[in-house]
Amino acid sequence: MRRNQATVVSNLFEKITMANLKAVILCLFLQAIVVMNTIPGSECRSFHPNDESLIESTCKKTPNYNLCLQYLKASPGSSTADVRGLALIMVNVIKAKAYDTLKIIHDLQKKGGGAKQQEVLSSCASRYHTVLVADVAQATEALQKGDPKFAENGANDAANEATYCESDFSGNSPLTNQNNAMHDVAAVTAAIVRLLL
Repeated sequence: MRRNQATVVSNLFEKITMANLKAVILCLFLQAIVVMNTIPGSECRSFHPNDESLIESTCKKTPNYNLCLQYLKASPGSSTADVRGLALIMVNVIKAKAYDTLKIIHDLQKKGGGAKQQEVLSSCASRYHTVLVADVAQATEALQKGDPKFAENGANDAANEATYCESDFSGNSPLTNQNNAMHDVAAVTAAIVRLLL
């Protein structure tokens, strides 16, 4: 039985001439081209969910296009992220900004200063602690669970905490750069999350 199958296969290959083989290869090649041209662009996007055009189109829908691009293009995870993934990257930027600002606040507290400044620094430390333990945690969990409204609330609250910290100084803030950076990053994050609603 095996010899018969081997003989049939051998005879089949002998019958295929080089010209026939070229014709078969050409047909397969043309079929592949037709199939690739009939796949809609939206289907191709699912194979590569994120490229620079997704980052750029997403950032265009935020209040600070350049800042959005700066952080998303710097993140290695952005090249494979969908919009939810881009939002999670920005939540991590909020987290990093909050940690950096808390460190600066603690350094300023160690340097001393007047009682009023120490009081405001303590208030700001509490606000940035809230950003870390409440807002970032809420936004991260909400995005992971597919509940973007709560994630947007967390990002908006982080922006508000930075604004409140800045206003507590009544115009003489040593944290203006940090507060503005937090506000801007959080506003960009909220705008990206809003795209998921």
